[in-house]
Amino acid sequence: MNVGSYHKQSSDAGLITLQANPRQVKGFEQFAGLVPKAVSAAQRRAINKTLRWLRTHVARSVGQQERIAIAAVRQRLRAYTVGSNGQGRLWFGLNPIEASRAGRARQTRAGVSVAGRRYQGAFYRQVYGGQSDIWIRTASKHFRASDYPDSETGRARSGWINENDSRFPLAKAKISLEEVRPHFSSWTNKAHQRLLVVMEQELNFEMHKLSRSTGNG
Repeated sequence: MNVGSYHKQSSDAGLITLQANPRQVKGFEQFAGLVPKAVSAAQRRAINKTLRWLRTHVARSVGQQERIAIAAVRQRLRAYTVGSNGQGRLWFGLNPIEASRAGRARQTRAGVSVAGRRYQGAFYRQVYGGQSDIWIRTASKHFRASDYPDSETGRARSGWINENDSRFPLAKAKISLEEVRPHFSSWTNKAHQRLLVVMEQELNFEMHKLSRSTGNG
């Protein structure tokens, strides 16, 4: 059983779990024995507040590093508030993100530009689905698999479709998020340190609330 915050990664996602380490809140044991519900409420608020803080900072960090609109990164982040197990979680989808969501796409004669990236020979339009994306014909001399993740080998994956009955295979421009993987450990450590600070604030609030209630009694 894990004690304290930790993270796990899979091929397409990362999951950061936040939970209090009993050793680090040992100084509040006497208070916890008197009013366990107050301590539980303080921990729940602290974890939920830290989750919101973590989601904001991860989105900002990834957006700046990968030159992707922060709003688009936030859509890949899902915060799960504290459950009965005393844990809160932040899920981050790591599949390549559509380049068209990185910023404002502009069509030029040479191709498409977006957020400082240029996709030569590509075009921006609605081909499949409900919104426009950046596409290129895989037969184009400008096609590079690194700019179109999920389209390598021509298999029908999420970034590759056939147009006009397989005569013009297309690939969708995407941005790989593999470079953010090494940061999960750092994010988890920073979030846990933040959790300790917020936990102390919330526990102090509960003690202050209890002292006022006792004094008024």
